[in-house]
Amino acid sequence: MPVMDGTSEDPRRIVWFDIDNTLYSASTKISQAMGQRIHAYFVSLGLDEDEASELHYKYYTQYGLALRGLTRHHDIDPLDFDQKCDGTLPLEDCIKPDPKLRKLFEDLDRTKVRVWALTNAYKNHANRVLGILNLQDQIEGLVYCDYEQPNFTCKPEPEYYHNAMKMANVSDPSKCLFVDDSKLNVIAAKQLGWGRCAHFHEVGLDTMEGGKMKKLEINGDPGADMEEIAVISNLEELRVVWSDIFYN
Repeated sequence: MPVMDGTSEDPRRIVWFDIDNTLYSASTKISQAMGQRIHAYFVSLGLDEDEASELHYKYYTQYGLALRGLTRHHDIDPLDFDQKCDGTLPLEDCIKPDPKLRKLFEDLDRTKVRVWALTNAYKNHANRVLGILNLQDQIEGLVYCDYEQPNFTCKPEPEYYHNAMKMANVSDPSKCLFVDDSKLNVIAAKQLGWGRCAHFHEVGLDTMEGGKMKKLEINGDPGADMEEIAVISNLEELRVVWSDIFYN
């Protein structure tokens, strides 16, 4: 994570990309593999299968991240969780570099915008995904959940977004553009005054949230439209909804 040195604020806007289930498709089933590992971690704490499923979903919906609930209510080491859950995901078997995705990033006009990643994962997983996707050189900064901090924050907590702006040395929230697969996360950003938000929503695909399977329905997110949030099913659509930040 970059360290700000007190230099003057960059006048450009900043585009924030979520990573998981945004830079790659839910069709990879990584969320299912992750959900299975998190469930196993809950069971390893001495919970039975039903209790583990219930708490997993409760913590995810209450805090935005199951680990957030685990660290608040259980004596666990978040880095141990990361190693056993994120760290064992077979990412190299599930995702591959996508030339079209890389071209999308290359076509962002860097005289107008900076490009950062904003994730609820720890830095190890985030950098691993960006490396596999061949996007590390396209991302200028990374804001992640710092599991080494006792009271780390995560999306959709307002403090997380405020910290992200601080890390990127941005004082005006309207200069922030944000895309995420979580409706809650983009609505939270919009409520904080972030200028443009896009909800990445792959209609018809199955994903796992909080240990429970969910089909992404065609009319599943009316709230996103109500909050003036663009709903896209392919990142290429950003070329249309945010046409002014791409090279013509």
